[in-house]
Amino acid sequence: MPSVWQRHPRYFISVAVVILTTIYLLNPYQSPLRSDLYEISTRDSGLSARLEHAEGVYSKILGDRKEMIRKFGPTARDIQMFPPNKDPWPPYTVWSFFPPSFQCPHEVERIGSLGDGGKWTCGLSRLQHKPDCLVYTFGMNYETSFEAEVLERTRYCEVWGYDYRSDSFGGIKRDHRAHFHPWGLANIDAHGPNDEHKLYTLKTLLDMNKHRYIDVLKIDVEGWEFEVLSQILQPYMASGEPLPFGQLLIEIHTWDKKFEDFLSWWEMLESAGLRPFMSEVNLVYQNYNRGKDTALTEYSFINVKGSNVFIADPITTTPDDSVT
Repeated sequence: MPSVWQRHPRYFISVAVVILTTIYLLNPYQSPLRSDLYEISTRDSGLSARLEHAEGVYSKILGDRKEMIRKFGPTARDIQMFPPNKDPWPPYTVWSFFPPSFQCPHEVERIGSLGDGGKWTCGLSRLQHKPDCLVYTFGMNYETSFEAEVLERTRYCEVWGYDYRSDSFGGIKRDHRAHFHPWGLANIDAHGPNDEHKLYTLKTLLDMNKHRYIDVLKIDVEGWEFEVLSQILQPYMASGEPLPFGQLLIEIHTWDKKFEDFLSWWEMLESAGLRPFMSEVNLVYQNYNRGKDTALTEYSFINVKGSNVFIADPITTTPDDSVT
């Protein structure tokens, strides 16, 4: 009795071609860089509506914050970061005023290890096929589970890591998409021959690497985030241009901070277009500093200004290179 392929050879050949083509296109190590695959995989007709709704919800929180300050202040200068354990025991800490109430319009997931090292992200799937994907990460101190998973789950993302306390990229295996330098992020450039630690501003590093835009910016600089972010954001706010990154993952250290100063800094982030969609108190730090304030919290922000991949679909190009 003749087999199926003998009775229907053309059908068999067609099916085989489809299967082999699919395997080839889905293989991240064999398929060429294809912008059309990126455009198709990130197309989302409901994205703008979800963002509009999320902004409306967040606007309500801004009003609630003002009311909470009036209730316990009545001014920001009167608010304590962490009220003492005594009468009248006001029911808040500084983190109560800044809930991560902006709803990420994509999937939210923790990338990297549980405990210290992992970070909450919004829409990592939007970077899976992005041809020019860039991730900058500062202050890993050899804990690079986040960076390793980003490399594993994306085809083209390059990860640029910086930490003057380290001499390598931690446990990341040799990968042409991973770049490491033992330098630090700062609000000034200080990397001359007499500087013990080589410090660079973000703008200087972008210029050195010939990069204009970062998809995900991850920062843990042990309390220097206030000066660093002020230096990064202010030129863009003055010019009206959107920030040069789509997502910010940062650990905030409130050591010796006053509420009115923290509020001013936070409102600067909001004015620049940053919206918090997730937070996580650093309970590992708290466990080893019992009796002290819960001063460390991880926050994840999405940038709602401009046209980054997390808030807008990529521009579709036609075969004649015209834009639609």
